[in-house]
Amino acid sequence: MSEQSRIAPSRDINRLIEIMRALRDPKSGCPWDIEQDFSSIAPYTLEEAYEVADAIERGDMAALADELGDLLLQVIYHSQMAEEKGEFDFGDVVLAITDKMIRRHPHVFGDAEARSVGAVKGLWETIKANEQNRGDGAVTSALNGVTASLPALSRAVKLQKRAARVGFDWADPRQVIAKIREEIAELEAELDEGAPKDAVGEEIGDLLFAVANLARHLSVDAEATLRAGNAKFVRRFQAMEARLAASGRTPSACTLAEMEAEWQAVKAGERG
Repeated sequence: MSEQSRIAPSRDINRLIEIMRALRDPKSGCPWDIEQDFSSIAPYTLEEAYEVADAIERGDMAALADELGDLLLQVIYHSQMAEEKGEFDFGDVVLAITDKMIRRHPHVFGDAEARSVGAVKGLWETIKANEQNRGDGAVTSALNGVTASLPALSRAVKLQKRAARVGFDWADPRQVIAKIREEIAELEAELDEGAPKDAVGEEIGDLLFAVANLARHLSVDAEATLRAGNAKFVRRFQAMEARLAASGRTPSACTLAEMEAEWQAVKAGERG
């Protein structure tokens, strides 16, 4: 019996590290796992994070435990590849995050004086900003640290929050709505003038950014709300397909007006 075949499941994190090392072993590991690198694994890391969020939204705790395991595996995977290159290992990852959490929570882990200011608003962000200041004379932007690889909608909201902290923000949601109308008018003008696709796309980007800003002002999670909107569309579209199928029809064989009539019937049914 090989050493790998004797590996059994465990609650110990070291067993997961051991499994990943076995999978990446150049001689006896999994061919697919061996050929992966940081870039090829990154999309899976993002996908697993989304699946964690999905399990939370569905309130499925069994699925959440499973998805968190998948996400943890991604951390182990990247750590193993880094260790093979002599860059860092999983212990370094744990050390870095524990150091950061202690450093950014002086009101919890610090001395009595530090704990006394624990209620100060923005303490975490102040400490984080100080950490990000390179100290080389370069201008430190309020937008520094907003990860470019975030989903575009989530990043838009984070950028807006950062700008708002330094006073660059609307005072009232109605001002944002007016901005949305302005962006729609600009988009219509581009369409009327037969503008090229990139110009139209730029106006659509401005419009989406403004809508995300409105969601922020109304304390609505833009990303979660759009996911819910996507789910509602899927539910209603599939219900429309079912209604058409019940009468021997398919969407492709119907006119838009016929599909719209069934769509409205589905909506009316949902509203009771």
